[in-house]
Amino acid sequence: MRTTVLTTAALAALCLLTPASTASSASPASTASKASPATPASTASASPAPPPAVRSGPAAPPRLGGCAPGELCLWVKPDFAGARQVHELSGIDIESCVPLPTGAGAQSLANRTGRPVTAYQSAECAETGEFDTYPGGGTWVPQSPYRVRAFKVWEN
Repeated sequence: MRTTVLTTAALAALCLLTPASTASSASPASTASKASPATPASTASASPAPPPAVRSGPAAPPRLGGCAPGELCLWVKPDFAGARQVHELSGIDIESCVPLPTGAGAQSLANRTGRPVTAYQSAECAETGEFDTYPGGGTWVPQSPYRVRAFKVWEN
């Protein structure tokens, strides 16, 4: 946002300074000889079009993956893409390590269980690797900082 504001301000300053500097550096005779009668005055003083960054809006946020209430959803690829695994709260042992199938790690997840869920880099839920706990009120993680290989669902 700040870059856009600075770019717009720089363009405005350029537009304001360009005609003044051209008029002050050129003599009236040379200015008259350069202007053509067929060219309208508005064309000579038209400001340049803003750069594409100014015209384009902010990047769209990633689309959230579909995951129903009471479920923990894990996707093989970032941004909720690829094969999805769904684990329902009714089928999960609370506070037990649930390893994902070998080779089926997840790179994005959504926690809609209503309970905190810890995602582990280790397939044994070992705390020697990376792990993060996500609140259960509806947490979408488009890209995990590591491949998730196991998880635990906790009591509230």
